[in-house]
Amino acid sequence: MLYSIILAGGSGTRLWPLSRAGHPKFLYALTGTERSLLEDTADRLAPLSTAQETYVVTGIAHAAAIARQLPHIPEENVLVEPLPRDSCAAIGLAAAVIARRDPEAVMGVFSADHLIGDRARFVETIERAAMVARRGRHVCTVGIEPTRPEEGFGYLQLGELIETGVRNVRQFTEKPKRELAQQYLESGEYLWNAGIFIVRAGTFLEELARYKPALCEALERIGAAWDTSRRDEVLAREWPELEKVSVDYAVMEPAAAAGRVVTVPAGFSWSDIGDFHSLGDSLPNDENGNLVIGDPTRTLLREVKSSVIVSTVGNRVIAVVGVEGLVVADTEDAVLVCPRNRAQEVKQIIETLRDCGLSEHT
Repeated sequence: MLYSIILAGGSGTRLWPLSRAGHPKFLYALTGTERSLLEDTADRLAPLSTAQETYVVTGIAHAAAIARQLPHIPEENVLVEPLPRDSCAAIGLAAAVIARRDPEAVMGVFSADHLIGDRARFVETIERAAMVARRGRHVCTVGIEPTRPEEGFGYLQLGELIETGVRNVRQFTEKPKRELAQQYLESGEYLWNAGIFIVRAGTFLEELARYKPALCEALERIGAAWDTSRRDEVLAREWPELEKVSVDYAVMEPAAAAGRVVTVPAGFSWSDIGDFHSLGDSLPNDENGNLVIGDPTRTLLREVKSSVIVSTVGNRVIAVVGVEGLVVADTEDAVLVCPRNRAQEVKQIIETLRDCGLSEHT
């Protein structure tokens, strides 16, 4: 038995104006099918967990949309955060609630906005990690072969082989500077962290208690009250005071340094759809290397190469002529045009909009 936890938070700022705080990227069909990223994630987890064993952690703004897209998930398995407090609080909340409901639970933590190929290999990888996690001594990660010196990912330094397909992690480094990421890539000793964690719920809480005791104690109090009439009262008191920190910094880096993290190298393709450039790399392109999302009969391309064209406005025609390596994203109230190789910079637009008094467009 594996409890699958889907983290459905964030606003995907590097995919603005498509992804917004009120309608983030995981609710969009960016999978090459009519299924949203969230729906695709749930489909991928179905061989591993039943609906009763599948949980979603999300914010108030997204709870209704998630219920519409995943009607098979029980209402009590949608854990709604009053305020965003980053990934450590989200995972800790799931661990605290699930550990109360099933003290022996093993949980897998998955992002709602990743694209993954070869589902059979994915299931095989997670099952192998779950076997290790059931012993209760390690936090298991999934590692991805790096292809570039990416500054936005975590890196796993590979240690000794502890059993078939499982390696010890000597060091977990979150978001290194580009020069260090280049060294990691050239060394051949590192994998990217895929943002997938498999661990006993109780073990995760033990690790959290070692490094962030105040955060863990507060989450334990929330977990104890979750299935009682005191939930709202305890949430209102405890949640706003929780430390806002990612699980990578709070738990994974120190746990790896202490020898309590292992990784299962992945045998499947993986993308976090971090920006429009990676979106273009992750989905099928036309014969000129272009990705078009939207009505193809209303998207007119002439001598266009290696570009990403996205339109969510059904009655509007998009025409692009004589360009290469461009991003054009057209929505009802905003349009983005930028070179594809500068797609990472899109997130900076969010702060500019706020400074200009245009927060309603974020």
